[in-house]
Amino acid sequence: MTPLAERMRPQTLDAFLGQQHLVGENAVLRQAIEAGKIPSFILWGPPGVGKTTLAQLIAKLLKKPFYQLSAINSGVKDIREAIDNAEKTTLFQAKGAILFIDEIHRFSKSQQDALLGAVEKGTVTLIGATTENPSFEVIPALLSRCQVYVLEHLTKAELISLLDRALEEDEGLKNADIEMVETDALLLYSGGDARRLLNALELVSNYGKPGETLRITNEVVRQRIQQNIALYDKSGEQHYDIISAFIKSVRGSDPNAAVYWLARMLDGGEDIEFIARRLVILAAEDIGLANPNALLLATTTMDAIRMIGMPEARIILSECTIYLATSPKSNSAYLAINDALEAVRSSGGQPVPLHLRNAPTKLMKELDYGAGYKYAHDFPGHFVQQEFLPESLRRKILYEPASNQAEARVRQKLQEDWKDWYSY
Repeated sequence: MTPLAERMRPQTLDAFLGQQHLVGENAVLRQAIEAGKIPSFILWGPPGVGKTTLAQLIAKLLKKPFYQLSAINSGVKDIREAIDNAEKTTLFQAKGAILFIDEIHRFSKSQQDALLGAVEKGTVTLIGATTENPSFEVIPALLSRCQVYVLEHLTKAELISLLDRALEEDEGLKNADIEMVETDALLLYSGGDARRLLNALELVSNYGKPGETLRITNEVVRQRIQQNIALYDKSGEQHYDIISAFIKSVRGSDPNAAVYWLARMLDGGEDIEFIARRLVILAAEDIGLANPNALLLATTTMDAIRMIGMPEARIILSECTIYLATSPKSNSAYLAINDALEAVRSSGGQPVPLHLRNAPTKLMKELDYGAGYKYAHDFPGHFVQQEFLPESLRRKILYEPASNQAEARVRQKLQEDWKDWYSY
């Protein structure tokens, strides 16, 4: 029998669960679908939020040929074969067969290169699906030819709605005597993944006995779903839980726990570049100016593990992890850019002060562009006090040095240079 998750795939956009910012009324992707002209695009979001379902639904609504590949088991040969089939199809109907590539982040550069020509010519409309940031995983040439749509985690209300819909609409469940008493255990097991949620519901419902009401409670779910919580599922909840534990252990300066969670990921076959990327982010976000060398080491680690590969890459990752865990911590750079972005959003597009503007033309000079600007190198110590922020943000403090040895020197320097201008 077809699995419940497959039986419950929606047949219309109105039946599609969640992602209303993309497919709701007047949403950007829905408008493109209804116009019959969709661009090549990449769906970026966590597992089980509808990436594959949406791609299949679009092909059905637009009546376009649909070719599906998985980056896990497809190579350049498979890509070219799919493109050849799409080219043959266009002899009989309009261009634009849809080529859906699941987990496109797993494709190598050469595999992604093989897609470029067909996407550029319009032989295929590419829809890629990824759980990883496409800015890191998709080559720039391909990324520039695709829109990126971000899919959000499904809410608790949406997941419960899916359970209710399955019990009411599915032929295999609606005639069964099932009473949904509690949903917490089902939701916990699913980890926000709609596919896992439906699989769990189907598994539990199979234990119903003829003539008896199956009351689905948290305890029934726990009894029916035997799950080894030590297993590492790279595409499921464990992936997110363990990387979270890893990051928090490094941030918390515990090298022992950090190396343990690193080992859990390596033993489970996690992508070493994914781990290295997280270390680069952490080095900037959580260590930052307390030890700027941390970012250099993390970036070097990324390059080194790409050159070396496993199993030796484990040593490089271990060294970087321990170094970051034992480094002094500061999130001042992280807070500064967040505060700066908030200032931009709240104050709008403030004009650049005249004295900071470039004056390449005579008219601009006549309008006082650049007038009054003080060239720092003309002053003692190559420094002179002057305002660099827009007038509405005059003297606003965005960077606060943290309490660590390195930034204490920065604080002292700022206090000496700016004196009463900025009071740190």
